[in-house]
Amino acid sequence: MTLDRRALLGGMTGAAMLAPFLAIERAMAQTAAGHTPAAGSPSLEEQQAMAAQHDTTMQDLFGENLFRNEQIAMLLYPGFTALDLVGPHYFFACLFGAKVHLVTTQPDLAPVASDLGLAISPTVTLEDTPADLDVLFFPGGTTGTMEVMRSDRTMAWVKDRASRAKHITSVCTGSMILGKAGLLKGRRATSHWATFPVLKDFGAIPTDERVVKDGNILTGAGVSAGLDFAIALTEQLRGRDYAEALVLQAEYAPQPPITAGSMATASAPVGNMMGQMFAPVAEQFRALAKS
Repeated sequence: MTLDRRALLGGMTGAAMLAPFLAIERAMAQTAAGHTPAAGSPSLEEQQAMAAQHDTTMQDLFGENLFRNEQIAMLLYPGFTALDLVGPHYFFACLFGAKVHLVTTQPDLAPVASDLGLAISPTVTLEDTPADLDVLFFPGGTTGTMEVMRSDRTMAWVKDRASRAKHITSVCTGSMILGKAGLLKGRRATSHWATFPVLKDFGAIPTDERVVKDGNILTGAGVSAGLDFAIALTEQLRGRDYAEALVLQAEYAPQPPITAGSMATASAPVGNMMGQMFAPVAEQFRALAKS
C-alpha cells in the first residue's frame, strides 16, 4: 500500500468505512520503520493481501456504486435540531468519493449552535457552496427554522440551489423551508407530527409516512426519521447493497424500550400534553406560509 493510496483514501469523506484500511496502513508503517509487529499480528505480506481482498470484495459487491462524486450540501443555521442533521450526515459521509458541504447561514465559518447548544463547525458559506448539487438537505428546528424562512438572503439561496439540485431533501420541520421556497406545491411530503398539518398551507399533500418520495423531493418525518430518510437516499444514490452495508455498519436495528414515536402509539395523557405544547409552534409556521 503506497503513500499515494493513503492520500486517495484520506481525501475521501467516508472516514468511518476507511478505518480498517487506515489501521492496516498504520501497522504497515510500523513494520516499514523497523518496529516488530506484536505477537500474532499479521505480517506485511498478509496485511497487503487482506487489503487487496477487501478492495476486491467491495468492488465485486458495489460495482460502479463503490466510488462516485456526489456534491452534498447540508444547511447549518442557528437553532437547527442536531439529530436531524447528524444522523443523515453519518450516512452521507460514508459514501466513498462524495463531498459533504456543511453550509452556514452565517457570514463566517464559526461553529453553529443547535437548538440545544450542540455546536457544529461548518465547512462553507452560502456564497461559496457549489452551484450544482446532487443533494440539497435541510434539517429542522423551531425558531431557528422560522428565521431561515424569514431571511431573504437564505431563501434566495435555497431557491437557486434547488433549481438545479438532483435531490431536494429535508427532515422534520426542514420541510417548512421547502414549503416556503415553493418547492412542495402539489407534492407529497411529510414533516414532524407537530407541523404535519401545516404542509397543506404550503400547497403540499401531507403524507403520513416516515419517508416520502415525490419526484426529486425526499422528505423525512420528525428527528429520528432522519436515519430512515438517509438510508432511503443512500439506496437511491448507491444501490441496495451499499445502503445495507451502511445500515449494518451503523448497527441500526432499533428496539425502543418505549413505543411512543407517534400520536398513534403515545399514551393519551402524553399525546395531549405534547400536542398542546407544540400547537403554538405549528401556528407560527402556518403564519409564515401566509406571509
